[in-house]
Amino acid sequence: MRPFIGDIEEMKHYERTDVVSGGRGDAVRAETLAEAVGGIEGLRRLSNSFYDGVLSDPLLAPVFADFSRTHIEHVAVWLDEIFGGATRYTDDLGGHQALLKSHLGMAITEEQRLRWMELMSEAVAKELPDDEVLRRRVIEYFDWGTRIARDVSADPVGTDLGDPGPTPRWGWDGLV
Repeated sequence: MRPFIGDIEEMKHYERTDVVSGGRGDAVRAETLAEAVGGIEGLRRLSNSFYDGVLSDPLLAPVFADFSRTHIEHVAVWLDEIFGGATRYTDDLGGHQALLKSHLGMAITEEQRLRWMELMSEAVAKELPDDEVLRRRVIEYFDWGTRIARDVSADPVGTDLGDPGPTPRWGWDGLV
């Protein structure tokens, strides 16, 4: 995992701001990004909206030729864990190692990564609460994560990735 953390320097210039949830003047900041996006249900909506775009996109559809609807649930569970929710991805689906291995041999190009980011940005704008800071934090995670996926995807299937460490967590201040 250490080779990928170098990219985090570019995020140190982001300004910390408070995000609130609740209503009627009871300004209470959501403790986690998972909570702020609406939990697993919000992340399922985000994933569904995103993959609707991906599967009809000429540049990205071939990357997902073996796509199954189960993939959407796995992505939502991963994101829930990343953003401070339940640890179901680690507990049930193999954790960080399994996620990285799933990208081996995909040979993701920078053009595909950028298109992925465009479609995810559209899904975030459509599906997440209208909160600039929340949306920015989520997009920052996707930018960071897609760079890692692109880099890992250049390695052939069967590559020993070593121990990538625990599943990362992303919070109000970025990588936790």
